[in-house]
Amino acid sequence: MSIRFGTSGWRAIIADEFTFEKVRLVTKAICCYLKQSSDRESNTIIIGHDSRFMGERFSEVAAEIASSKGFRVLLCTKPTPTPTISHTIRNNQALGGVNFTASHNPPEYQGIKFSTPDGAPALPEITKQIERLIENTPEIEDASGGEIEKFDARPDYMDDLKTKIDFDQIAQAKGRYVYDALWGTGRGYLDKVLQNYGLEVETLHDWRDVTFEGMSPEPGEKQLELLRNKVKDNNLTLGLSTDGDGDRFGVIDSNGEFISANNLIALLSDYLYESRGWREGIARSVATTHLVDRVAENRGIKLYETPVGFKFIGELINKDEIILGGEESAGLSIKGHYPEKDGILACLLAAEAVAARGASLTEQFNELTNRVGKLESGRIGVRLTEEIANSLKDKLSREPSKIGGRMIENINRIDGVKFLFADGSWMLMRPSGTEPLVRIYAETEDKQDLEVLLEQGRRYLLE
Repeated sequence: MSIRFGTSGWRAIIADEFTFEKVRLVTKAICCYLKQSSDRESNTIIIGHDSRFMGERFSEVAAEIASSKGFRVLLCTKPTPTPTISHTIRNNQALGGVNFTASHNPPEYQGIKFSTPDGAPALPEITKQIERLIENTPEIEDASGGEIEKFDARPDYMDDLKTKIDFDQIAQAKGRYVYDALWGTGRGYLDKVLQNYGLEVETLHDWRDVTFEGMSPEPGEKQLELLRNKVKDNNLTLGLSTDGDGDRFGVIDSNGEFISANNLIALLSDYLYESRGWREGIARSVATTHLVDRVAENRGIKLYETPVGFKFIGELINKDEIILGGEESAGLSIKGHYPEKDGILACLLAAEAVAARGASLTEQFNELTNRVGKLESGRIGVRLTEEIANSLKDKLSREPSKIGGRMIENINRIDGVKFLFADGSWMLMRPSGTEPLVRIYAETEDKQDLEVLLEQGRRYLLE
């Protein structure tokens, strides 16, 4: 089976497809790409890993190969969040970074993510070059000058957070928090930075478990029941969580309500416009709520729509064209930050918004929807069987006039196929870039209608 990079790197099951042999192939291809394409004087590469099985050993093997080809490797000494690696790449003016992570995928997965000198996930034109080099990598002779330096990436990243978050405001509010690390890389980061400001933080799952107790380390509503109970039972300000590599967020409000990524992205976009005085646009992926569009319209700023994959939002961050960019899969970054998802930053911004506005997230969201209107959004996954895979291209290339009796007003093909209906609702179908699924996203103004719309999408895909 050939190695293909998805929306966030190459992921595969450990010992099945993800093997030391393939790690060596991918690392050599990345080294070859850097030798061929880079015109920078730097020869530094950052190599890190998350808390998954064998992460240290895979990263050590990659470091040995890169150093033998003449690269200076800064090898992260402990499981490191993806946004921290992004900061380290930029802070050390490195050629790029190799991160061993499968993010929120189930525990049997491992992955390799390659980031460019700006700290952003590599764009498709780059990963396609790397894929070609994997299939036919020219022999790269060993070179002198290579070395491996053990590196603790945490201190510099933690210092940088202080330039992005108003910690004094958070500290003055004296909130009480609980943080679920989900056995991932955020432990010792999100909880520690709040504790450094004298705040009370209880940490859940504050140890490494490469099995993640048999579940995916994803901070979704179903996985955060313990966090919810802790918040409600102890009358806490917020429950915060990050995924396995720290780039996704999950938030439980003081009333025990899970705040969806879609809703938090819209809320924080509005908060940053108000609190920072920024007037650039807002970006969302094609799969993310149109509530963001309504915030942009309400505030009189530009709305950007991108394909799924944070690298596309990252380009707008790099160009300083947006206040905030977000994806419904719980990823966001902001103006002046890195072109990479940062779940730690997102959680801290939520804490700041509560402290600064003196209102819960639920209260803030209600005020926002009173201004711009409310939308209900959701998604389902349809397993990509051989039968569905064979018919998928044809199914997504069709241009029906209606689905489930809903008249289609427009069809958007920026990524997958998105049907925009005459009643203002929409539905998106696209193959997942990380799992063997076809994802169906939908949004409408009524919660019951949302369930109907998702089922209509499933039937359309299977018929």
